[in-house]
Amino acid sequence: MLAPGILLVAIFCYYPFLSGIPYAFKRYSLLNLSRTKWIGLKNFETLFTEKEFLQTIPNTIKWVFISLVLQFTIGFMLALFLKNTFRGRGIYQGVIFFPWAVSGFLIGILWRWIYNAAYGPLNALLIALGLVNPANPIGFLSNLDTAFPSAIATNVWYGIAFFTITIQAALQGVPTELYEASEVDGAGKVYQFFKITVPYIYPVLILSTLLRSIWIFNFADLIYSLTRGGPGGTTEIMTSYMLNLIIFQSNIGKASAVGLIIIILLLIWSTAYLKLSRVEEEGDF
Repeated sequence: MLAPGILLVAIFCYYPFLSGIPYAFKRYSLLNLSRTKWIGLKNFETLFTEKEFLQTIPNTIKWVFISLVLQFTIGFMLALFLKNTFRGRGIYQGVIFFPWAVSGFLIGILWRWIYNAAYGPLNALLIALGLVNPANPIGFLSNLDTAFPSAIATNVWYGIAFFTITIQAALQGVPTELYEASEVDGAGKVYQFFKITVPYIYPVLILSTLLRSIWIFNFADLIYSLTRGGPGGTTEIMTSYMLNLIIFQSNIGKASAVGLIIIILLLIWSTAYLKLSRVEEEGDF
């Protein structure tokens, strides 16, 4: 029964991954296939001497950490809000969940239009409120100081829905008897939250934050469609750098080296995160 599924996973996941590893150790460019040769660790040595690649490392850390914290915090609060039954709840859910139904690439295009200095609605709103001089609109994506925060804001807006959906579903699984029993003992809302709600949904919180951190790390399509890593590499993350190597330089060898570095980092991060969270020891997964 499982054989067809395992075969599909092997064909579409493991085979591309394993077959791509050798390219990381080759000089392999689509522009000059005749010069393809095995060069060992040369691609990795080149990467760690390039300012552009080294800049992506702190960018990626900030991109993942800030986005994850804000998405989780806002998503958790919205999940608590939507846990209650009230009139118009379905409308609120639809508005919150809408971004999750759209691809990251299209989200980037949408927000590039919103941020546009010449005709974007955000500048138009700020000008109408008297907060921005019409003669000097804000170049959200072209300014070195605002490009990265603007990309973060877009990513946060997009990813809130994931945590809202996941945590809301987990909250609905908490037995009401636990709350009722604690109320009999005189427990307040704060006590219930930290002693009942959080411990009960803790495995879901750990798994969802781990998955989301990996997805944010790999969210190259949003960066590519929003800023293409600019201006001056201020929004370039490791995965978008890899994408640019493929699209603009056709350098498959170096791009594969970046991809292998990413995989190693994510494996280390995932293992350390689960160990530190102690979830595996408790047998919750």
